[in-house]
Amino acid sequence: MTIRVVFGEDSYLAREGTRRLLDEEEGIEIVSTCSDLDSLRMTVDEVRPDVVLADISMPPTHTDEGIRLAAELRESHPEIGVVILSQYAEPIYATKLMEESSDRRAYLLKERVHYRSDLTRALREVAAGRSVVDPRIVELLLAAQQRRRDSRLDSLTPRELEILGLVAEGWSNGAIADHLVITRRAVERHINSIFGKLELGDSENISRRVKATLMWLSA
Repeated sequence: MTIRVVFGEDSYLAREGTRRLLDEEEGIEIVSTCSDLDSLRMTVDEVRPDVVLADISMPPTHTDEGIRLAAELRESHPEIGVVILSQYAEPIYATKLMEESSDRRAYLLKERVHYRSDLTRALREVAAGRSVVDPRIVELLLAAQQRRRDSRLDSLTPRELEILGLVAEGWSNGAIADHLVITRRAVERHINSIFGKLELGDSENISRRVKATLMWLSA
């Protein structure tokens, strides 16, 4: 059974190159191509393809149009798979794509397009209801997981983690106390405990509060 694909990509050369690549693949057919998000939405509604192959960014904003379309299709056409092509080796984009469900979703770096087998495998897997994540993204996710495992943040109690999160958002001690319905003295004790466990000392250029925030954000 032929997998019908709609391809969204604003670069003419990329569209034609990928079309020619897939024209040689039996069982996969690009039935339409689009150069911006609005036309891609309209075409998907009209054609109802098996899979949408889309660049992560395209007009009008050149940001995360592909990811947003995938989220929309999860609601409007859950049976349609989405394969995102991206130049960004950033796990956050893959995580956002898969946050509701990984079914019928794939995230590939654009460099994989040079290897037809990687692209066609992703299209076939997604059409079958499964998911694919680029190996490079998996490596980065595993590395981040290991960093979190090794992080000194693991030594904090749930309450200390909650307070550190509020510190990272810029809350003052008084605001934290009011929010958690505890005394300012209790907040100060928790924060001092956090600083001690994270082995944060004062320095002339950066405060312990800022250091703690940076550790929280990088975890």
